[in-house]
Amino acid sequence: MGFKCGILGLPNVGKSTLFNAITKSSIPAENFPFCTIEPNLGIVNVPDKRLDTINNIVNSEKVIPTTMSFVDIAGLVRGASKGEGLGNAFLSNIREMNALLHVVRCFDDENVVHVDGAINPLKDVETINLELIFADLELLEKREQKLEKLIRSGNGDAKKHKSIIQSLKELMENGNLPKLDNFNIEEIKFIESMNLLSTKPTVLVANLSDEDSKNNLDDIEAYAKSNGMNIIPAIIKVEYELATLEEEEQAEYLELLGMEEPVLNKIILAGYKLLNLETFFTSGPKESRAWTIRKNSSAPQAAGVIHTDFEKKFIRAETVSHDDFVKYKGFNECKNAGKLRLEGKDYIVNDGDVMLFRTGA
Repeated sequence: MGFKCGILGLPNVGKSTLFNAITKSSIPAENFPFCTIEPNLGIVNVPDKRLDTINNIVNSEKVIPTTMSFVDIAGLVRGASKGEGLGNAFLSNIREMNALLHVVRCFDDENVVHVDGAINPLKDVETINLELIFADLELLEKREQKLEKLIRSGNGDAKKHKSIIQSLKELMENGNLPKLDNFNIEEIKFIESMNLLSTKPTVLVANLSDEDSKNNLDDIEAYAKSNGMNIIPAIIKVEYELATLEEEEQAEYLELLGMEEPVLNKIILAGYKLLNLETFFTSGPKESRAWTIRKNSSAPQAAGVIHTDFEKKFIRAETVSHDDFVKYKGFNECKNAGKLRLEGKDYIVNDGDVMLFRTGA
């Protein structure tokens, strides 16, 4: 579907190691700044236990999870918005992303270089966010100048848009990330059309070395809460080690660590939710499959994800919730229990729906 979640942060905070763990890749992750120059793209299976529970009932020949894209972006440094550290190119890479995983280093290790010479997670987060804000302020300034010309020519929308830009600039000039919740739907549409860096949905990933490094979390947890962000603590080095193991070995290692599943799964799902995506399922003898749709998609739009002709020729969708599908053990049993619904063109698909589409010739 073309949605991308970018992994960003200062140099040497664990971005490339996280990317390698998520994508099971082996791009260089060295102990020096700007090891990554060009962005690396990886397509990742989205972990979803619901697909397994569906297939346990149907026993399909194939099980196909849905996927999403992650991009490893080179490390930003202070002054990136002015071109420091190849900053202009890196900021351009970020602008192409739909959502962001911001990796923050929360551990001290004399063998791993820190670009500023000292560990300060909150300062690091603020450094990155200020660079995003500075780049956006420059863009807003240019946009405002264009609007001035439109206002002089009598364009009514231009006056409204200028007011929105002035509100954004006031927030940013005080070092604050804009919160879209403070704007109405029409204003949000205009803000999103500008593709600002500082308004992209973001999850903080706190890179730990051991339990002791959680002591560095208090400040950034408070920062995340005040800015409406989620934060996921992870020992990224361990997550990478887990990702390289075969399934049986991984299960043994997880048991040794006292974990039910890798933290990596939470990180991938967090990226998926940031992109405002949901999953529906199809299931039959040949395959059980998860499909990605944008939240609030209609049934015909969901059908179109499978094949474009299905959207054009959509008639109805036989629909069961995941919980009912599992409880009653399949479509036929759900039908007998009165849990199968026939949904039409106006139906908004719910996350977890199991669907069978009927289309015309």
